[in-house]
Amino acid sequence: MSKQEISRDQDCQVAIVGGGPVGMGLAIELGQRGIRCTLVERYPQPQPIPKGQNLTQRTMEHFHFWGAEQALRAARTIPPEYGIGGLTAYGSLLGPYHYDWLQRDLVRPYYFTANERLPQYATEAVLRARVAELPSVRVLYGWEATAVAPAGDHVTLTVAERGGGAARTLRADWLVGCDGSRSLVRTQAGITQTLSDHDRMMVLLVFRSRGLHELLARYPGKSYYNVLQPQLDGYWKFFGRVDLGSTWFFHAPVPPGTTRDNFDFRRYLHEAVGAEFEVEFEHIGFWDLRFAVADTYRAGRVFVAGDAAHSHPPYGGYGVNTGFEDARNLGWKLAAVLQGWGGEALLDSYDSERRPVFESTARDFIARSIETDRQFLHAFDPGRDRPAFEQAWRVRSESAVGEVHAFEPNYEGSPVVAPCPDGRGTGGSAVGSHAFQARPGHHLAPARLSSGANVYQRLQGRFTLLAFGAEQEKVDALREAARSAGVPLDVVEDTAEDERARYDARLILVRPDEFVAWTDAADTGPFDADQVLAMAVGAMQKIS
Repeated sequence: MSKQEISRDQDCQVAIVGGGPVGMGLAIELGQRGIRCTLVERYPQPQPIPKGQNLTQRTMEHFHFWGAEQALRAARTIPPEYGIGGLTAYGSLLGPYHYDWLQRDLVRPYYFTANERLPQYATEAVLRARVAELPSVRVLYGWEATAVAPAGDHVTLTVAERGGGAARTLRADWLVGCDGSRSLVRTQAGITQTLSDHDRMMVLLVFRSRGLHELLARYPGKSYYNVLQPQLDGYWKFFGRVDLGSTWFFHAPVPPGTTRDNFDFRRYLHEAVGAEFEVEFEHIGFWDLRFAVADTYRAGRVFVAGDAAHSHPPYGGYGVNTGFEDARNLGWKLAAVLQGWGGEALLDSYDSERRPVFESTARDFIARSIETDRQFLHAFDPGRDRPAFEQAWRVRSESAVGEVHAFEPNYEGSPVVAPCPDGRGTGGSAVGSHAFQARPGHHLAPARLSSGANVYQRLQGRFTLLAFGAEQEKVDALREAARSAGVPLDVVEDTAEDERARYDARLILVRPDEFVAWTDAADTGPFDADQVLAMAVGAMQKIS
């Protein structure tokens, strides 16, 4: 078949370029909804570089709804008691100053599932196995995209076998680039980026060392460790476990011009730990520390997600989790439009919800952390004024709890979410607060029903109306509005007692991605069921 030929069996509704965790997650999200997808992935097997290891409670909710939670937990390489918590140290890991960092278990009550930790390649293997079970998803392993051409009511995608083999041209209604920070899809779709370069060359080391495991046994239950040193000016030396007892990864700044052969990496590791131990290197690689965000996540029929849309230093385990949320957000919206019940504004809301969340994550958590560490290191030195340093160190350890609680991505101000009663919110943000109250634009917290089941066990990836002690007339009106508009809607009715009372609302419209679209408690105008549904599916302007 020539490059220009397009046969019917190569048509699909959505083409996905890039089969890393985000592309695979998107394929599952769409495939479970019966959307015909073709996923193009250059590597026949996951690449064995440990990254993207910390999977939050929210990400594990995705795996639950993707039917892959148990398989993922079975694939973990570190015992569950190690969690995804970390430790921050000053000077060296074995020095006198350290505290717990990013203890995400603190927000566990607000999510249906517990967190998880395993190397990204193990996560990808689980996702690939789940994709193989979905008949509407076709995967081309060992192929890569070479050209993207939007063409009115469709997009054509030219792909070729790696190594100079055959070429094909695929036709899709929509195309999503999940092809990494050097995205061909983003470039050929004409989507520009805003870059913030920190002018730091970083090294990634993967190494084996039983001795390091024994040295760090004094910190039980920790999965990763970062070291602050004055000479690094706020940037970290960062260790993470790949398994329990032998394999590790390490990120740190290195001098410009560093190569595999002109730098003593073993000594660099020993200096960070504060002791010598045996080291067997498996991988030495380099990357530039910078932030990048696409100036739009959509160009006509082309979208970008994951690292193709945004990238940042691997600080705090935000990266892969942000990408998974992209997949959930975009997936149900594409399916809604393809199935005929979602409006054009629904697709535009992917950008207006997800891009501000990433910008806030980069600005309010990662960049701020680097700057806060820099200011601390400039101001305090135990060799110069030990009491002042120790007091400031105690304050830092206490504030570390606040970061976990403050990271609560939300879509207040989204065009497909009802406005907050006080008018807050102009779009997505990573800064928020965890609450059991049901708030438009925020993730729905779990609650137990009178049957003993959890609300989350009644969510089926569709719109769901939670009616807890609500007026039957309003319930029936919303049910009829959904039927008339063709919107898939499940209704869960119960009393407003016990844990359900914490929602502080009688009617809660929950989106397919478990975010709240509307509640009767937040709606200050006259009740209009048709308007509520139309707003939530992007069929009309939002409620004013």
